[in-house]
Amino acid sequence: MWRRTWLVFSQAVTVAVAALFVLLTLKPDWLPGGAGGVAGAMLPSPTLFQVARPAGPAASSSGYATAARLAAPAVVSISATKMARNNPHADPRFRFFFGDGPVTPQVGLGSGVIVSPEGYLLTNHHVVEDANEIEVQLADGRQTRARLVGSDPETDIAVLKIELAELPVMALGDVRALQVGDAVLAIGNPFNVGQTVTAGIVSALDRSDASSSRFQNFIQTDAAINPGNSGGALVDASGALVGINTAIFSRSGGSLGIGFAVPVDTARQVMEQLLRDGKVRRGWIGVEPRDLSAELAESLNLPVRQGVLITGVLQNGPAAQGGLRPGDVVVQVGERAVRNVGDLFAAVAALPPEQEAILQVQRGAEALSLKIKVGERRSAAQASGR
Repeated sequence: MWRRTWLVFSQAVTVAVAALFVLLTLKPDWLPGGAGGVAGAMLPSPTLFQVARPAGPAASSSGYATAARLAAPAVVSISATKMARNNPHADPRFRFFFGDGPVTPQVGLGSGVIVSPEGYLLTNHHVVEDANEIEVQLADGRQTRARLVGSDPETDIAVLKIELAELPVMALGDVRALQVGDAVLAIGNPFNVGQTVTAGIVSALDRSDASSSRFQNFIQTDAAINPGNSGGALVDASGALVGINTAIFSRSGGSLGIGFAVPVDTARQVMEQLLRDGKVRRGWIGVEPRDLSAELAESLNLPVRQGVLITGVLQNGPAAQGGLRPGDVVVQVGERAVRNVGDLFAAVAALPPEQEAILQVQRGAEALSLKIKVGERRSAAQASGR
């Protein structure tokens, strides 16, 4: 008897469970509490299997997708072609029998940034140096030839011009507001793999030991910069241009986390001069400077602890004619404070040649204001006779 009762009970439970399953699957709203009642408690949470859709701009506020989306269209890939030169040291007897052989064009790859709706681009001087042809490919796939407007080896900045309509343009940022630790993105075409975005922070500012130029101050970043990134954009978290990527510290040729970019204000000044004058003119006063250390200032009994000590003055140069002497300490050039030798060269180089400038000088215990007529600095190529 009990076996028959157990059989009836088990069959009833099976039918009930089957009915409940059918209701959960087909008509969950018939159950108490609707879909969120018994069914909601028994079915797995959909968030375990579905990715939430972005709710809008705020959904990417923790990342840099917005900055990349704004900046990337204005970053281009550059292919610069130049003809290889014959080796002047090759055996002339070999050339007599076999000729010079075919000359294979050399193709250099780099990146650039569109900064004007008229088609002006910023890139590196070393990307387009001695190039016979320059090809530019936009992020939207368009290709065109570019014309070299001018370049400045001292800052490694070159300006190109392309003739295309409806160009994407990158907004220029404020380098003065940039701080160590700020997030930045490096955008370019490393190793010719295609446009790539890497993220990092500003590691340091005013780096002057990354170049042979005596008045160049770089932005240092740990955003990955590799060969092919040269001339590309360094942008802030809002997508504005703050630098032109130009160099890396590397023993292997790849990124080691130390990259350098030319500040955008320097690049803008170079571009404006190239467009206006066709060349870059820099100020020069003819001095030999030295950083003023605290120990040196104390030994000379100086009331200032910051500035640049002048150890030599060129005879009949602008500084000498303006009254500057060895032993003077320059603390300000025009409106710019001078903390070290790099600051002095940068401040003087920014002065317009053949115009007068005021230097604030500490001479012993006496503070002086000297008026100096600025000369013009010769370029490295001119100084070497090129």
